[in-house]
Amino acid sequence: MSINTGKSCCFFGHRDVSDSDSIKEQVKSVVTEIIENEGFDTFYFGGLGDFDDLCFQVLHSLKEKYPYIRLVFCFTDDRSLRKGSYDKTKKGFDECICLPLECNWWYTWIYYRNIALISVSDLCVFYADPTAEKSGARKALSYAILKKRPFINLFPTKV
Repeated sequence: MSINTGKSCCFFGHRDVSDSDSIKEQVKSVVTEIIENEGFDTFYFGGLGDFDDLCFQVLHSLKEKYPYIRLVFCFTDDRSLRKGSYDKTKKGFDECICLPLECNWWYTWIYYRNIALISVSDLCVFYADPTAEKSGARKALSYAILKKRPFINLFPTKV
């Protein structure tokens, strides 16, 4: 895995996103801030839901203004690369990587891929309901909190 000299950010969220226009604007605001003022240049995606797609769309559109940023798709399983079942490079990713994970089940791969990304990222951006019991995004958020990793959660909080 090649990493730029700047900082990296990863994204995790639920498969379904309500009010995607509002969330898209929030993502754009956050990533513009961290690119311009904090030196972020590498962005990791898992690509398994609406939030990942929304974040990718925002960052892909920002590449015109910031051509040096890198969008990296992270596979959970090297068999996906061999089969060509994910052709994410055509979507505009700069790089596709497969993290070395020591587990046997697809859902477990996702969990450990998320842990690996949280561990190497300087910031994690979430769209995760902290009360959702059976949610990979919530599990990733809990891990980031446990490990004291910097994060932003864009999930609307109830007042």
